[in-house]
Amino acid sequence: MPHPSGRPASLTATELVAAYDSGHLSPVEVLADVIDVIEARESELNAFWQLDLEAARVTATASEKRWRNREPVGPVDGVPVTIKENLARAGVPMPAGTAGVEPVVPTRSSPLVERIEESGGVVLGSTVMPDWGMLSSGVSSLHGITRSPWDPTLTTGGSSSGAGAAAAGGYGPLHVGTDIGGSIRLPGTWLGLTTLKPSAGRVPLDTPYLGRAAGPLTRSARDAALLLSVISRPDPRDWTSLPPTDLGTVLPSEALDVAGLRIGLHLDAGCGLALDQEVCRAVAAAAAVFADAGAEVTRLAPFMTPAMLRDLDEFWRVRSLTDFDALAPEARERVLPFIQRWVLAVRDVDGRSVLRDYASIMALQQATVAATEAFDLVLSPVAPVTAFPAEWPMPWGEADEGMAHIGFTAPYNMSGQPAASVNCGFTTDGRTIGLQISGRRFDDVGVLRAVDWYERHRGAAATPVWPIPETGDERG
Repeated sequence: MPHPSGRPASLTATELVAAYDSGHLSPVEVLADVIDVIEARESELNAFWQLDLEAARVTATASEKRWRNREPVGPVDGVPVTIKENLARAGVPMPAGTAGVEPVVPTRSSPLVERIEESGGVVLGSTVMPDWGMLSSGVSSLHGITRSPWDPTLTTGGSSSGAGAAAAGGYGPLHVGTDIGGSIRLPGTWLGLTTLKPSAGRVPLDTPYLGRAAGPLTRSARDAALLLSVISRPDPRDWTSLPPTDLGTVLPSEALDVAGLRIGLHLDAGCGLALDQEVCRAVAAAAAVFADAGAEVTRLAPFMTPAMLRDLDEFWRVRSLTDFDALAPEARERVLPFIQRWVLAVRDVDGRSVLRDYASIMALQQATVAATEAFDLVLSPVAPVTAFPAEWPMPWGEADEGMAHIGFTAPYNMSGQPAASVNCGFTTDGRTIGLQISGRRFDDVGVLRAVDWYERHRGAAATPVWPIPETGDERG
């Protein structure tokens, strides 16, 4: 829903493109308004690693001329965009959220950045992440703490923490994050956003890795679809990228008919943290919206086990331990203490154990596909808990609970299936609650159409009114 003020910074990308086409707004005007919001809020939210406003002004001015001549170069011409810092932008250092490393400075941008620039997107800069992306918060040894635009005492979620803060806070409509176990969808649930972890290979990466994906964090399904249509073009640098497909009409104007859809309702992850009852009720209510429209909703039994979750956590710890061990002793001390403890806990794990972990991950992949194959869509919580204090690195604070919060999200990274988040309600104290909608692999279109349908049927009580200040109130 647009902000009541209707200020340019609050508009969706699809609304901006329509306004450019009609001549009611220009990219220069929109960028100026977004900059006003950034300048007012960034000192508190802390979303950016690199903010490149002069380059953005040059891009917006060129876009304004193209729209005046009715010659846009692509679907997001003139639309403000941010990029997570672990996605290469030529000449911009990539510290991976940690003070322990000497940042790599790429000479070429990642595939999706090149696609955005070719399409005329106005790149505002690179957004922050926690150390090596291995925390579900906005806590970083390099960047400090990133905070929620809804309530600065609360977390953004992570590891796409800066992207999430930028999306909810009015730093333009389109933001790109990455996700290896929930890092797009967790900011989604704790910030009320609409996000998508695409099918594996849908969005090409220059560093593909088991479970890793890049995708949109936005305020509407139609914006997520618009951005996906740009960034999903294949690139030879990613040997896992999918063949080209036309995503330009991801969300056709005719309404989705959900009657007859087979939908699984997954309320027990089978592992990890207990499900908060407010989250459970909100997700069940969302499922009822589909059922009332004629969908066949069936409870889905848990399919991930505590052993699978433990093995996945150990596999990631060893992966990060190798990065940690590569640092000089003094550099290791600059890594976030929580991450130091997390990686050193597996110092004695041997190679055979890591191979067993890998086999367990493959078993999780198989179990996820088998459990969900009977359904067109699966509805579940994104996370079992709601937003926690911004200073906590994980939902339980400083304790070591492994990855106890990703039992609903991680399976779809391993299976490669698309999974989205969309706000489905609020707690009694006003925190956002995310619904995860997942689908069969490659059916990104089906998932986005379902999210779009739900956005239009969820009702006012589940629909965010974004915490974007009205014009003139940025500093109030």
